[in-house]
Amino acid sequence: MTVSDWKVVPQNHLIPPYNLFTRPVGKSQVDDRQYSVIRLENGLTAMLVHDPCTENAAASLNVAVGHLSDPDDMPGLAHFCEHLLFMGTRQFPKENEYSEYLSKNNGGSNAYTSSSNTNYHFRVSPSALTGALERFSGFFHSPLFAPSCTTRELNAVDSEHKKNHQADPWRIFQLNKTLSKVGHPWSKFGTGNRATLTAAGREAKARGKLSVNTLVNGNGAVKSASISKEPSPVSSRTPSPTPSSSSSNSESDADGGSIGRETRRRLIEWWSKEYCASRMDLCVIGREPLEELAAMVSKLFSPIPNRSQGPSPIIDEHPFGPNEMGTLVSVQTIMSFHAVEISFPLAWQPPLWKYKPGYFLSHFLGHEGHGSLFAYLKGKGWITSLGASTQALGRGFAMFKTTMYLTKNGFDNYRSVVLATFKYLNLLRTSEFPRWFQSEIATIAKTQFQFSEKRAAEGYAVTLAERMSWPVPTEKLLTAPALVSEWEGNEGERQVREALENLQVDAGRVVLMAKKEEHERIFGGEKHWESEKWYGTGYTVERWDDQFLGEARSPNDIPDLHLPGRNEFIPTNLDVEKHDVLEPLQRPHLIRQSGISKVWYKKDDQFWLPRAAVIVDIRSPVASDKPRAIVLTKLCADLVNDSLAEYTYDAELAGLAYHVTAHSLGMTLSLKGYNDKLPELAKYVVRALKNLVPTQDRLDVMKEKLKREWDNFFMNQSYQLSDYYGRHMLAHQTWTVQELLEELPGVQLEDVADHNRQLLSKINIQTLILGNMYRDQAITLSESVEDILDPSPLVEGQVPSERALILPEGSNYMWITSVPNPNEANSALTYYIHLGQLNDPRHRVVGTLLARIMSEPAFNILRTKEQLGYIVSCSRWLLHGDSQFGIRIVVQSERGTGYLEERVEAFLNTMDTKLEEMEDHEFDDFKKGMQQRWREPAKNLGEEASKYWQHIDSGFLDFLRRFENADLIEKVEKREVVALFRERVHPKAPKRAKLSIHMQSQKPRPPRISAKAVEAFEVLVGEAGISVDLAATKDEFDQERPVAADFLKRWSDVLTEDAVSIDVAKDLLGRVPALMEQYPVRDENVYSCLADVTRVDDIRAFKASLDVSPPPRPLVDWGDLPTAKL
Repeated sequence: MTVSDWKVVPQNHLIPPYNLFTRPVGKSQVDDRQYSVIRLENGLTAMLVHDPCTENAAASLNVAVGHLSDPDDMPGLAHFCEHLLFMGTRQFPKENEYSEYLSKNNGGSNAYTSSSNTNYHFRVSPSALTGALERFSGFFHSPLFAPSCTTRELNAVDSEHKKNHQADPWRIFQLNKTLSKVGHPWSKFGTGNRATLTAAGREAKARGKLSVNTLVNGNGAVKSASISKEPSPVSSRTPSPTPSSSSSNSESDADGGSIGRETRRRLIEWWSKEYCASRMDLCVIGREPLEELAAMVSKLFSPIPNRSQGPSPIIDEHPFGPNEMGTLVSVQTIMSFHAVEISFPLAWQPPLWKYKPGYFLSHFLGHEGHGSLFAYLKGKGWITSLGASTQALGRGFAMFKTTMYLTKNGFDNYRSVVLATFKYLNLLRTSEFPRWFQSEIATIAKTQFQFSEKRAAEGYAVTLAERMSWPVPTEKLLTAPALVSEWEGNEGERQVREALENLQVDAGRVVLMAKKEEHERIFGGEKHWESEKWYGTGYTVERWDDQFLGEARSPNDIPDLHLPGRNEFIPTNLDVEKHDVLEPLQRPHLIRQSGISKVWYKKDDQFWLPRAAVIVDIRSPVASDKPRAIVLTKLCADLVNDSLAEYTYDAELAGLAYHVTAHSLGMTLSLKGYNDKLPELAKYVVRALKNLVPTQDRLDVMKEKLKREWDNFFMNQSYQLSDYYGRHMLAHQTWTVQELLEELPGVQLEDVADHNRQLLSKINIQTLILGNMYRDQAITLSESVEDILDPSPLVEGQVPSERALILPEGSNYMWITSVPNPNEANSALTYYIHLGQLNDPRHRVVGTLLARIMSEPAFNILRTKEQLGYIVSCSRWLLHGDSQFGIRIVVQSERGTGYLEERVEAFLNTMDTKLEEMEDHEFDDFKKGMQQRWREPAKNLGEEASKYWQHIDSGFLDFLRRFENADLIEKVEKREVVALFRERVHPKAPKRAKLSIHMQSQKPRPPRISAKAVEAFEVLVGEAGISVDLAATKDEFDQERPVAADFLKRWSDVLTEDAVSIDVAKDLLGRVPALMEQYPVRDENVYSCLADVTRVDDIRAFKASLDVSPPPRPLVDWGDLPTAKL
């Protein structure tokens, strides 16, 4: 790339000048989008994508600064910036203006902070792109960093960390970071929490360096020219419309006092340095022509300042030093599993984009075919899965990781598992690499790229924005990350050999994961555990003994290990017969029907790719008639997948995937990928299902794996459990995980074989075939499936179906239970309100619109304003069988569930006024957004299959439902939405049917002091004649309900001999327990309106008392047979 590849586009009226990349950007042969790259005068680079058919417009801005750039004394500052940045701009000061605009226009947004980058992204209706970009761009040149939101967003970051505190992936990830070379940035705590973000402010205050009035409401001390020193023209903070008795709307409380103001000052200081335009990459996808998109971007993003920062920071030094290499780290897990992860230093891979040596090595080490490391370890009964891949840790350094999930036997033999891995690496080092290895990899990558399916606009924008910072030629921004070149000369193999030399036992770290008792069982006694600083994860570090090192360095002596052969599944026929189509068909057609099966089919008429998707659903009444049957069906499916792993791995590599899945009605076989060899794979899998002959060793492994999965279910996050129980209590004929666990130990080998034969003996089959297959091919494939299985038909009435349980009108149920994990601090509430039948078209449309309107206000009030917790959501909920629906609100919080239900109902009270006062144009915006969503065409074959399968699976066959919804919503009036809300949703609604699930944390909470007790204590201090700055004193703790220990410590520091005598101080502090007893903190688990609630004590009895939804019947008779009109 040279200077001549760019041309200057001069200023045009209000559009600032910019530079346009003049060479074409390489893309795949089926990509119908147009691409352009521009660079603004401030240094920001933008990829513009013109897609006239996109269902959503989207944008993503990637800032090449992440948590590795956090100041050492403020861990989590980049993450906190991501949170507070959204709280209003000079142009749009209202804090939820952005989210509200997106919500009205069928959109949404998100952001994330990584090690070396922070990404902000959104999607929106194509017609609303300009307005969305106007609001979005302001975050990067004129954010308010609203002072009134400081405390709330500190709490949000803190809540996010606490949400992850009991999650093993987060705990192990941070432990690996913590155990880095001393002083390396990778060791930083990226999430942060309230304590880490305010520590510098608290220290400054302790040294007397903070003024009480510093940065009140954003006036005064900000140094960046981009942040106004004047008060916001309109307050960015709107108080909660439903304040609780303990809520505070005080601006001084909201900005966090002097400590909060210092935290915000440091944030702005950091942002003013790091958020430099030249470190930003933007991707915008819209229907507008490229020239119009370029003008839009230049106008809106040119105001971002270039702060004269250098190139994006690169860290060349690796976090593994001599002390970190050649070690074994034993880690305690929260969930019950056994795993081993082997990590090696690896060169940063983006500069090696041409040959991708890391991918070459992962291809071999992660292979699952004959002769592979996986096949050997699986044959020993030691592992259940293996994955090998590169991991980009930060800009400039990477890891190569191999992760294996172990059986109990494998954990007992972990040394042999790790040794086998090093033996395979030694085999690679001594092996020749014929050029066809790289040629195959390159062919597969090229085929995948050339025939890649279209992705959702938002996700695609995020991917492009991230990759724009890669060190590749601009014209290869799309191709370089995806394609692999065949080796030319010696360079490609040299890169592989160089990387391979680093994958030695002396350079790696092995992390062994299991629960504490499992570690100590194989260790033979108690270990001397250390505790990781941020999550409290227990771990030990030791070095390998000389015997192990000697064996790991020695040549491979395992005869079962060898390199893979050629891949016979690489497609050779990629032909697509494309022809003009006036309009794609809107549904599949029934092309075959027998006493056993129905086949729905649609030839691809819009994507024109050599791909197909096949779903074969097998239903049997014996699949789930009792808990034991569910267990056996699940084991049958798992054993089929397990038996095919080696054979089908090459197919998966070549872009042809399958899976056999057990469900409540039977099993489903799903296949997708290149159609060339799909029919043969389908028949092979069906034969394996029919002829399943389980062995005792593999059954034992599958039972162990299933037990672990179900045991770990109870360690999920609280809101996941509350949602699960809510669905279970409203589903007909379902069994709990606990009931399944009780059946699992008694399953014998003969039980599985007998169940598989019985299940397949009398079945009903529903098949959907889409894509680049002809009608006769689809019929032949379906006939082959039926011939292989050779079942008897089920008579009418025997075919099972999913059905829901219906809450009676005027009901108000509550079920309360404990979160099983005793160390989980979060409780959760799932609050469900039943709306009625989904098959009533107008009721469905009005109810769905109501749920959409409620979604953003619920988040804004319950999470953003009231800070109940990080997880807050309001959405439409479909019940079992898709015939019934309602509205579900879920909140996960450290607050008690009784309090959460009160806040949800207070929110519902405010929605009545909001709906009544909603302007007609705002209501119309919501209607148009929903209409556009329903009319969105499928983006790819998989999405099209999912849309159609929903209607086949439910049995209603109303394939055109979304188009009917889109037409019907035009006629819906606001009064209908208000009427439905007042009839069925409002807490006083006459026909309301409600069920709430309370998952209550068992973790003891530290004693707290109520606001009234705090006020009473402050009165005592005043009566004692002590002069104290109460506002400054409150900075140190949660002002609403401070922890008693924090309160006493802070006041002990205040009531020193300089202020008061020791006796007076002792007397005042000694009165605190009595005040806590006189003014107790309420038990937030107790719901204040229990008189109106029916407590559920027996779930089975509750379910038995409810009406069952009627069995599904087709809503449309399509009349496709005897001859489908295709």
